[in-house]
Amino acid sequence: MMPVSLAWPAPAKLNLFLHINGRLPNGYHELQTLFQFIDHGDWLDFKVTATPELTLHSNLGQVVPDSDNLILKAAKSLQSVTGCSQGAEIWLDKRLPMGGGLGGGSSDAATTLVALNALWQLGLDKKALMNIGLKLGADVPVFINGIAAFAEGVGEKLQPVEVAEPWYLVLVPDAHVSTAEVFQHPDLPRNTPKLDMASLGPENWSNDCQALVASKYPQVANALSWLVEYAPSRMTGTGACVFGEFDSQQAALEALAQKPSDMQGFVAKGLNRSPLELRLAQL
Repeated sequence: MMPVSLAWPAPAKLNLFLHINGRLPNGYHELQTLFQFIDHGDWLDFKVTATPELTLHSNLGQVVPDSDNLILKAAKSLQSVTGCSQGAEIWLDKRLPMGGGLGGGSSDAATTLVALNALWQLGLDKKALMNIGLKLGADVPVFINGIAAFAEGVGEKLQPVEVAEPWYLVLVPDAHVSTAEVFQHPDLPRNTPKLDMASLGPENWSNDCQALVASKYPQVANALSWLVEYAPSRMTGTGACVFGEFDSQQAALEALAQKPSDMQGFVAKGLNRSPLELRLAQL
């Protein structure tokens, strides 16, 4: 019997800024963003099997059909690329909201690729895993890479960065924002001038999707207007989650204690190195 490999983290990410610079001929958007991880996310456990079947157990019920599940897609992609005849039983403890802009599905897929590459002893390097991940979603490579990054293109061109690691209060509005709808909306700004590495300071950070999403989702607007009273605050990704930066865990927890009862939220530490990197090093 193979033992179960426990506690593989699939951390959330924050987009410290998100600028949309133009639209490509294929309909995708050219963007610039700054990814940072936080020490809050989903957890996965894996048990390698001798036969190629893949089984996923989760605390989600049947919210996402197996055919659309990024964890199973990631595992099948890895089998396909490498010809691996092993399989896995996978357990997902889902803690991140879906449609919140925290990258939960992409992070789950990345952790699956990293963990099974190690547990199946396939020996693929990070670049090869990132190439597989990019076919699953634009955000998957940054989670595989495991380092805070300035991203360009459609989000796949990554340059490592070192930025401050503050404490964040993240609010989770009761709204599921469709990324596709945001990027297709005619009112979305699409002409923000590009930044270079020398001008990546916080004074230039904003989220080009924020005004549009706040106008469509009052829950997001309410969360932003409440949180900005306590700390510099922005939306992450295409929403719905918003985050405020604090100098200490205590200050963030004190603000969390004041939040309106109809808002969900949590406090987390900003990280320039993903907890997944640390878990992999334990093998």
